[in-house]
Amino acid sequence: LIYCYRRPKTKRAKRFLEKREPKLKENTKNAMLIKGGNANLTVTEILKDIYAVKKPFAVMYKKKNITRPFEDQTSLEFFSKKSDCSLFLFGSHNKKRPNNLVIGRMFDYHVLDMIELGVEKFVSLKDVKNSKCPEGTKPMLIFAGDMFDVNEEYRRLKSLLIDFFRGPSVPSIRLAGLEYVLHFTAVDGKIYMRSYKVLLKKSGCKIPRIELEEMGPSLDLVIRRTHLASDDLYKLSLKQPKALKPKKKKNISHDVFGTTYGRIHMQKQDLGKLQTRKMKGLKKRPAEKTAEDGGVCPKKSKSA
Repeated sequence: LIYCYRRPKTKRAKRFLEKREPKLKENTKNAMLIKGGNANLTVTEILKDIYAVKKPFAVMYKKKNITRPFEDQTSLEFFSKKSDCSLFLFGSHNKKRPNNLVIGRMFDYHVLDMIELGVEKFVSLKDVKNSKCPEGTKPMLIFAGDMFDVNEEYRRLKSLLIDFFRGPSVPSIRLAGLEYVLHFTAVDGKIYMRSYKVLLKKSGCKIPRIELEEMGPSLDLVIRRTHLASDDLYKLSLKQPKALKPKKKKNISHDVFGTTYGRIHMQKQDLGKLQTRKMKGLKKRPAEKTAEDGGVCPKKSKSA
């Protein structure tokens, strides 16, 4: 294969290409939401609500696209390259698989993981008459259920959901900004997705009393089909460049509790010149000072 590289003709095109170049620190992952050729009203409302939760790191395609992700993935790869999105959510509906969602992610503009979910119950944002979180709020993700740690499909789904909803990486967290919770529960072969708004109320002390208020959307999901990457490909997608790996520092160690211990190398000290507590009994006489200096101490002249 011969790759033809075209030089950008304008500064705008140059900036556009620089944004898409490989970087040491990845950009925040964007998601594309696509409607299938036979998407019904329920699927359309689900995609709109997920788009509202994911904004501004999402792209919504309003036109219907006649494609089947498990049979032909070329259209998904085309849209991924066009919109520079590494995550996708595809919604469709038919008699065999009603209210169907396909969530997945890309690696090098090719489908890496893809899991098909069936929606059994849906409550939209409009149906819950409560106050909503502002756009771009970073959610707290909670996963409950042993299946997320035992079953390989559920473990991969958990990783996929974290990738989809985690949002941008931040260096610090403000307490007042922790106001949105996404809760996923795996019980009896079903996955219950619930979203809550965190209310910080007075408790009479410094730590506020926390209450959760249901906000929407809420979904009852069941896993249908899966398309998981092989272990080698999955391991390759997790590989990090050497420049990001922390350099090992000499003479520094950590204990179980995370305390840092360091060893300092110093020159040999002369304890004879060590300053001790000043006492009259330890004070040297003038004759002793003269003997140490090896000379005669001149007498001080009397002031006239």
